[in-house]
Amino acid sequence: MLTLRAATPPDAQDIVRINVECWQRAYAGIVPDEVLSAMDVPTRSARYQQRMSEPSLHEILLAVDGETTVGYVHFGPYRDGQALDETAGEIVAIYVDPPAWGTGAGRSLMTAALRRLAERGWDEVRLWVLEANASARGFYARLGFRPDGATATYPMRGVGGGVIELPEVRYTYRAG
Repeated sequence: MLTLRAATPPDAQDIVRINVECWQRAYAGIVPDEVLSAMDVPTRSARYQQRMSEPSLHEILLAVDGETTVGYVHFGPYRDGQALDETAGEIVAIYVDPPAWGTGAGRSLMTAALRRLAERGWDEVRLWVLEANASARGFYARLGFRPDGATATYPMRGVGGGVIELPEVRYTYRAG
């Protein structure tokens, strides 16, 4: 039975594990293999747990099936560069453990996040998605998100220390 609950700092390891497994599966062929294989759960978990311990206007909800965390959604006010634009909400990240893909966990997480953002006064919600991630783009479209014409690049550090620029597109959802 799937339940949703607020994440706490001890959930950091599950969140990072799901994030890494999703990146390694969904971004194969998009992100260089050596970058994906170098992703380290223990090191990233400690940093993520520290960030989760700090005050934030953002929230993280978990999807839990029995005792197993199968997904999460991270959301809050829209991040515009280094500042927050409190005129819109943002889905910062949503990931479901690959074995739970197609179970409805992602839809449940997104529905709950959109409801919570609306309760906070945001009828417009934005998210960024890698341009080459056709599966995620289809998921967002099925939920009512549409590309709004904004583009950017997601910079990520390569194994050798260089920066890889991945093209992104922004999607927007408007309630009502």
